[in-house]
Amino acid sequence: MTPHALLFTLAAIGISETAYLIRERIAHKDPVCPIGTGCNVVLGSKYNKIFGIIHNDILGLASYIALAFLSAFLVIGIGPLTLWVILVKTLIFIGIAMSFFLIYIQWRIIKAWCFWCLMAVFIVFSMEIIVLTSNLILV
Repeated sequence: MTPHALLFTLAAIGISETAYLIRERIAHKDPVCPIGTGCNVVLGSKYNKIFGIIHNDILGLASYIALAFLSAFLVIGIGPLTLWVILVKTLIFIGIAMSFFLIYIQWRIIKAWCFWCLMAVFIVFSMEIIVLTSNLILV
């Protein structure tokens, strides 16, 4: 049960982070960039939307909410547990793929680093480590 609770906690942190970014974007404010100055450059770039339609922060929020619910179902033991595990693994795999793509965009195209974006990458990679090391044992 501990890996599931850790996934839930990381998803909750991700929800908080993306909710902050969405709030700042809607209010037309620049988010606080605790380390460096590249946040505004990255978040204001044309790469802040997938296919030019959906903001990355909205997609991230939806993913974190889904992961929080799925992890909660696993912690509580609400079935079908095997399906929830498959969905968690799939969402995290998609998150890893997106993270690699967006890191590449920051590094090679935008040439600026966003603290919040890197924090999201850290969250997703931490989730992947939990999945790989625990094999998400069913309750």
